[in-house]
Amino acid sequence: LRLPRLTPDVKKLLKLIGPAAAGAGAYQINLVISTALAASLLVEGSVSYIYYADRLNQLPLGLIGIGLGTVLLPTIARQLGAGNDGAAMHTQNRGMELALFLTLPATVALVVCGVPIVAALFQHGAFTPEDSRATAQALATFSVGLPAYILVKVLTPGFYARSDTKTPVRYAMISIGINLVLNLALIVPLRHMGPPLATAIAAWVNVVLLYRTLVKRGHFDADPQLRRRVWRLVGAAAAMGAVMFFLNDLFTPYTSGTWTIRTGAMMVLVGAGCIVYAAACFATGAFRPSDIKSLVRRRAA
Repeated sequence: LRLPRLTPDVKKLLKLIGPAAAGAGAYQINLVISTALAASLLVEGSVSYIYYADRLNQLPLGLIGIGLGTVLLPTIARQLGAGNDGAAMHTQNRGMELALFLTLPATVALVVCGVPIVAALFQHGAFTPEDSRATAQALATFSVGLPAYILVKVLTPGFYARSDTKTPVRYAMISIGINLVLNLALIVPLRHMGPPLATAIAAWVNVVLLYRTLVKRGHFDADPQLRRRVWRLVGAAAAMGAVMFFLNDLFTPYTSGTWTIRTGAMMVLVGAGCIVYAAACFATGAFRPSDIKSLVRRRAA
């Protein structure tokens, strides 16, 4: 057996992969900072509230954000390699559109209906209704940044596909610094909601920096379809939130019942919200059935 040779391509990969990995870990670093400060400065149980809230917040982040990032990077790199900058920009526009379509309802559900969701999943044994409410508060503040966490995964391929791993890392370090400062400022007055809120704000700062740089370099421009659909998606999510907020009061008494009752109430509540969101999206043209068919065809291809 011979040792592998360090070809120029391998050396280039090793040079790029380190900064890329560091940039991708910004959210995890922010979470470690938040958890450490919570353990040091807050009352017993606060770390558990943040931990369980983060587990729920990670579900859409893992399913949507990582999936989109995995698909977008090779697609954009291939299009840029073929000299088709317009196609690469179109791909990133559609990626951002799809990210918002999937993320906004998840954000609304986690913010508005956090108590039924947490109660259905975790409320048993020593985990009391009071713990469910506290965890739901942490979940709501985490979820404010959910679109930002996922948009970071959509925007960074625009840098990585151009072999620029340093810019996302620099902005990730800035967001980590902002997260630390905000944690120290918010953790005492907001208690277990302070660290998640600091993480969410830091993520939005990261998104703004990434987006502004791509636009400034001429690598991204929100096309008319994206600009038009963003506000329609926001409106559909607002309609979903209004319905779920109204129904939440009706279902609150069921959050202290048996596991079957709690789970059933949560599923009906979230299901009703999803139906309203889908209907509002299709009615306003925020997302059409043809878009879904197109995605299915591409996946099959």
